[in-house]
Amino acid sequence: MEKLLDKALDKKPFIILDQIAYRFKDHNLIGSAAELAYFLFLSIFPFLIALLNILNHISLERNQYVLDIIRYAPEDIQTIIEAFINDLSFGSSEGLLSIAVIGGILAASTGFRAIIRALNRAYEFTESRGILRKVALSIFFTIILILVITLVFISLIFSELIGKFIFQLFDIEVIFLMTWSYLRLLISFLIMILIFAFMYKFSPNIKNQGSLSLKSNLPGAIFASVSWIALSLMFSYYVSNFGRYSVTYKSLGGVIILLVWLFISSMVIVLGGEINATLINLKERSFKIDPNRSFILNHMDKSTNKKEDS
Repeated sequence: MEKLLDKALDKKPFIILDQIAYRFKDHNLIGSAAELAYFLFLSIFPFLIALLNILNHISLERNQYVLDIIRYAPEDIQTIIEAFINDLSFGSSEGLLSIAVIGGILAASTGFRAIIRALNRAYEFTESRGILRKVALSIFFTIILILVITLVFISLIFSELIGKFIFQLFDIEVIFLMTWSYLRLLISFLIMILIFAFMYKFSPNIKNQGSLSLKSNLPGAIFASVSWIALSLMFSYYVSNFGRYSVTYKSLGGVIILLVWLFISSMVIVLGGEINATLINLKERSFKIDPNRSFILNHMDKSTNKKEDS
């Protein structure tokens, strides 16, 4: 058995999995994901308030584009967010636009501060920035995310209008509409990867602790994007076919589903950071395993010590 493990520990895929397993336990990823999910829950609706008030001046179809972001989420979550968006659409006031945007950004920034803490643990960076700088940084990230999403929506809207116009000239508008429905999802997926990559690059405190290139953060960003979609679809299927949250929790069922989904999303975000940190660390050591930070070797030592004691 030990010979097989020794051979396995010479293989890169096994070494990577071993190091991620060690980090999962050592960095308390479940606790980090729970903390992040809590702050994301507090910030998701203020973020939507700020985003929708800004998009209010761009397109009448903004709601549909916002709902495209969460189309992989469970149906109950889509219902909650869609109802929230509709309430904002009918109840928003032009005079309260600036207050809603500022308040929404400030509240939503708490989610980014939780992401900063989680990614610092993942990359094992010591936080040396002051509280005011972290608050300013989290507000900056929130604003950048809103601007990126806004620019994506603008590009999607104008691309659709231009595409319709061109394809109408050749009387093949139906083909464009069929193609665009898939192309829009692909563009959204690529944008998701870029957002994760930039978040992993700039959120941790890298001052005096090395540097993080955008390329080195792509593996975790791709993992986070693909896993988020896949796990959201699986969780949606489970809720629709097996989960009985509405029976158990009554009217709170939708809120419980939202919290569980945010926890799953948070775990994906943190794991993406851990994957990047693991690959960066292993490349620096030429993919040589550290016996003191090996999940398998540590458990083997513990089991050996127990046998000797008995």
